[in-house]
Amino acid sequence: MMQQDVHIFNRLTRSIAELTDLSHGFTQNLLFTVVLIFAFWLVRTIILRIVYRHTTDPELHYKWRKYLTRTLFFIAILILGRAWFEGFQSIATFLGILSAALVIALKDSVADLAGWLFLLWRKPFEIGDRIDIAGVSGDVIDLRIFKFSLMEIGNWVDADQSTGRVIHVPNHKVFTENIANYTADFQFIWNELPVRISLESNWKKAKKLLQEIADRHSANISDQAKQQLRRAARSYLITYRILTPTVYTDVKDFGIVLTVRYLTNPRTRRGTEQQIWEEVLSEFARHDDISFAYPTIRYYDRGREGNTGWGLSDDGDVNTPKST
Repeated sequence: MMQQDVHIFNRLTRSIAELTDLSHGFTQNLLFTVVLIFAFWLVRTIILRIVYRHTTDPELHYKWRKYLTRTLFFIAILILGRAWFEGFQSIATFLGILSAALVIALKDSVADLAGWLFLLWRKPFEIGDRIDIAGVSGDVIDLRIFKFSLMEIGNWVDADQSTGRVIHVPNHKVFTENIANYTADFQFIWNELPVRISLESNWKKAKKLLQEIADRHSANISDQAKQQLRRAARSYLITYRILTPTVYTDVKDFGIVLTVRYLTNPRTRRGTEQQIWEEVLSEFARHDDISFAYPTIRYYDRGREGNTGWGLSDDGDVNTPKST
């Protein structure tokens, strides 16, 4: 049966070569390639159907598709390389084709390995650092050859606190995604806390009170930040000159916004906000001339309040206030 199949294959090869004016060897390799690809596709389809029949787990389906395709592709490269390239038996040729096949079939794994080497060499982050990459924020808890792991923060949890989930990120993401490191070299971040007071409030007094509160909470941090800034300036062009808290004044919508800007450790941001807010609430409660602003609606009753000088006359004309 095998000899008969080989005979049929040779006759088909000669017929195609005569029709296309191609060499017999080239036609034979081309036909062999088509048959091999079809055979491997058929094998892949049969195996996947067996897997789908015995399990309904989507994750398991994905893994079977991914690794089966890579394995068959790698085997096909080796077989076709032996058929197409003369001297394939030589060590140099074999290693070259083997390397190319590995890079193509396992490109993600090779990229992950390169990313791991990059992490060891350049060290954009280390275990214990808090980073943000590919839309995920967290503390680095593990570094491996193909992936690194984060203890997730944020997401549905407010103020950068842990969610309890462990996120695994492929190492090749370090080449394609922006990396934000909260704690490397300079271990503080700027945080802003907007406090909105009414337009009738004594804003100068409120600003002074906020500045005093911020100074009390940042007394030690400013000194530590100056020391770290000097070390970080050896590697990066950081030009911070003012590291002490500042209160900025702005007017928006229905009130005066006093924004407290201060340095804090990224892992204690929520705690410092709570302490500052509690002091602000207690301090403002002692002063009758300072009140918080909030959205309000005013209703005007012309019958009770009378004509204030502006409005419409009985015939529809616009009245304007008269000067005396």
